[in-house]
Amino acid sequence: MFDEHSRYVGLPTAELTLPDGRRVRYVTRRVLPSAATIPAVGEVVTTGGDRLDRLAASAFDDPVQYWRICDANDAVDPAELLATVGRRLRLPHPDPYA
Repeated sequence: MFDEHSRYVGLPTAELTLPDGRRVRYVTRRVLPSAATIPAVGEVVTTGGDRLDRLAASAFDDPVQYWRICDANDAVDPAELLATVGRRLRLPHPDPYA
């Protein structure tokens, strides 16, 4: 259902039957992990021109994996990570099961 690098890959699905009888399949809620449980391999200090997709491309060779940086820093809104210049962001291990 999702790309292998998606934050939603592997989540269970459920099905809802609408009043007109149509069935809609959807992904169940993704519970955000606690940053403390995610192994980090380093950190980066933000600068004025940073973008999470570029940081992810540098760290993981995949800009779509920016969500891993969000998870490793307890961020629900990606924009909050770059709102302050000089913020230290944890960079998670590219393999969360390492």
